[in-house]
Amino acid sequence: MTSTQTDRARLFHSLHTPTHPLALANAWDVASALVIEAAGAPAIATTSAGVAWSLGSPDGDTLARDQALNLISRITTAVSVPVTADIEGGYGQDAAGVAETVAGVLEAGAVGVNIEDGNRPPAELAARLTAARGVAERAGVRLFLNARTDTYRLGLGDPATRFKETLERARVYVDAGADGIFVPGVTDSATITALAADISVPLNIMAGPGAPDVAGLGALGVARVSLGAGVARAAFAAARRAAQELYGTGGYHSLADGIPSAELNGLFSTPR
Repeated sequence: MTSTQTDRARLFHSLHTPTHPLALANAWDVASALVIEAAGAPAIATTSAGVAWSLGSPDGDTLARDQALNLISRITTAVSVPVTADIEGGYGQDAAGVAETVAGVLEAGAVGVNIEDGNRPPAELAARLTAARGVAERAGVRLFLNARTDTYRLGLGDPATRFKETLERARVYVDAGADGIFVPGVTDSATITALAADISVPLNIMAGPGAPDVAGLGALGVARVSLGAGVARAAFAAARRAAQELYGTGGYHSLADGIPSAELNGLFSTPR
């Protein structure tokens, strides 16, 4: 670990506060990371879905670990702000495999990871979190370990007890070493407020159309706001619109708002 990585890790932890929530427009490659950084991002987060799509894989733990780690390394080298990586379930069959992934993430220069439960039992994610925490401690890195629970996103369990289940999972994950809890799929202000009040670590919410704005989420107690795969989906939608126009009417109007090539080239030539 370098002193720069130490400083970035310390900075990244400090950015998690409801008074000024950490807003993350998730990147999927070096160009998107540079564009997001130039827009004023204090940190870069990757979107595992966007990364997988850009590398020719579907979302859902299908991407090869070495492909993910290579992309993380390229992004951390390109930007000057802290980087946190979405590693889905950990790109490993078990806790030992996740430990190998996290070691690679740290070597790549990132200072945070997201690990999700999905349809896995909570105890399995807890074991993966404990393994990840152990790797970070041995490396001397204050890794921000963000545990994602998909109770709301996947509609797991009984709706009447989903809030309770989410809190129970959050407590298990915090006990296993999580620094933050990510609950995608929730936009209701009352539920968000209750989650923030009952979860002892920074709460991360996935935002999009229909959700309160960043300041509004902060007022509810949210410390971190992510756009997830939303930016990547919007970019791919722009490509589809351009193609449909070209092959439909033969026009090019959808290209009018593109970033000039000179501006993009300038992002790559800026000394780091």
